[in-house]
Amino acid sequence: MSKKKLTFLVILLMLSSMLSGCNRIEELKVKLGVKNNDFEYIKQGKIEKIVIQNTRDKGFRFIVTDKKAIAELYDILSTAKEAQEKSTLVPDYTFEMQEGINKVYKFNYIAGLDKKDAGNLYSDNKVYIVSKRLDSDIIKSFWNVRRPRDFQKVYYEETILGSLARYKTDVEKEQKAKEVKTKLSDKKIGVNIDDDVEVGKFILSTDLEDFKGMLNNQEKNAEMMVKDKNYDIKMTVKTQGYKSTLFKAIVTFWDKQEMSEKKYYIISQIPENKNSGWRTEIFTDKDKDSLRDF
Repeated sequence: MSKKKLTFLVILLMLSSMLSGCNRIEELKVKLGVKNNDFEYIKQGKIEKIVIQNTRDKGFRFIVTDKKAIAELYDILSTAKEAQEKSTLVPDYTFEMQEGINKVYKFNYIAGLDKKDAGNLYSDNKVYIVSKRLDSDIIKSFWNVRRPRDFQKVYYEETILGSLARYKTDVEKEQKAKEVKTKLSDKKIGVNIDDDVEVGKFILSTDLEDFKGMLNNQEKNAEMMVKDKNYDIKMTVKTQGYKSTLFKAIVTFWDKQEMSEKKYYIISQIPENKNSGWRTEIFTDKDKDSLRDF
């Protein structure tokens, strides 16, 4: 028998052996760490429904009962890698997999994270690193709302950083005119978006973490508000409404020492029939015609 035929025969025997031993293949995958057996209850059809709840917007939740979607979720979770530690970021979603009335499997999930060092899906007992497919294939397929285009840019840069810059300019002018000795740069500003429920569903911990770095680089005396920490000035962002090409918000600054408040009305929009990108305007006078819907 020629060497070529012998090689072909060996390959054929190997393939035959592999096909006749699917269980062995699955066991090998588990040993190699490319598969886990922790979610077999999903594959076995025991899960009646899965409730996916956004942690920042209690009204934003999905109930998954479609067998195909549940099977896709199994494919993603069964290839999740077990981790020793969970991410320190705040979870964006909770998953509740219901096996009857009294048995529920609960997990916390951090979206947009696909790293090797820390887990982004965890229960009370185990931590996993889950592929971003969970975001694109499962969660986003159930979205029935359209968020503003370029949300990160419009919300974090145009609205928060833009109004911060405007506030600093306005206050520094006033202080110079009044010859005030206390500089704004000496005051600590806390940025609060926790109560901005209108867009809570669009805020992800990974994006927020990136913005914290940007904020620290551009505004040395400002930071995202930390509970139970005192700030000289509290900045609160409240979204008033949005479409895919329109975003409106009110940003309020409260100076505790001066007992003074300043409000800014922000309108960001992409002009009709134009591809020039977003145009943002910041107003202080609510009586303007363009602010009548606030």
